[in-house]
Amino acid sequence: MRAMLLVNPKATTTNSRRRDVLIRALGAAVDLTVEETAYRGHAAALAGTACEKGYDVVAILGGDGTINEAVNGILVTDADPETRPALIVIPGGSANVFARALGLPNDPVEATGAALEALREDRRRSVGLGQAIWEDQSRYFTFCSGLGFDAEVVRAVEGLRGAGRKATPARYVNTAVRHYMATDKRHPAMTLTGPGIPTEEGIFMAIISNVSPWTYVGTRPVAPTPWASFETGLDLLGLERMGLFSMGSLIRQVLTERDSLPSGRHLVQLHDEPEFTLTADRPMAFELDGDYLGERESVTFRSTPNALQVLV
Repeated sequence: MRAMLLVNPKATTTNSRRRDVLIRALGAAVDLTVEETAYRGHAAALAGTACEKGYDVVAILGGDGTINEAVNGILVTDADPETRPALIVIPGGSANVFARALGLPNDPVEATGAALEALREDRRRSVGLGQAIWEDQSRYFTFCSGLGFDAEVVRAVEGLRGAGRKATPARYVNTAVRHYMATDKRHPAMTLTGPGIPTEEGIFMAIISNVSPWTYVGTRPVAPTPWASFETGLDLLGLERMGLFSMGSLIRQVLTERDSLPSGRHLVQLHDEPEFTLTADRPMAFELDGDYLGERESVTFRSTPNALQVLV
């Protein structure tokens, strides 16, 4: 079995010694080629090359951003879905939402052990993905996308990371609090439309989920769309109010009630939808799998069932 391992050398929770141990372990089980990512978008190019050259497996040692790039590199090729490489995920980032949603250990050494066991037993899981489409572009996402406030927080944290600071849970929380205090809470910009979906206007922010949880604060899962899963369509949670009471109630629910939908008069919720569109009367911050992708005024979201085979 031929496998290409994509390594993000800047991954948050790994170092060169640990990477060497993991590479040797995988190399003992498969015919392994190791490639390090060097720039944004590199993982997508490498994964596309693995697809074109007929590799059986693409393994990723990195965070959610590197995984997202690799997934897009695999799916945008013209390869037959039946012959696409299977995916191995070894978490190396700060949140590792996709890996944890798959039930993998959050420790890269333990996750490598689980991957080796899955290889021996050819234990695979088919997962659906989301797809975001805007202007003349599209991109797949593994666990979430968002427009509005959450994307503004992602943008701010990416700026801090660019200045050399780590993306810790505390940094996300502190950044979210600062941005909330400065957020316009009186002029919602977004409208939700879609086939068979009642039009909803006056939305401040929207979270689009392909699985639950949406993210983690340390070890605590955050579940604004608790019914979302890899086996269903897309879920959405939209906020029509950003007041302190409304936000406080929502935060309490998504942190403590992991199996129940959040309740509130000013929430917009969708479950298991194949497609919907968010439009805005001004440019809105846009993120996908934790990566900031600029400001958009219209994005269509589609569910892509059974898009990937993952060894877990």
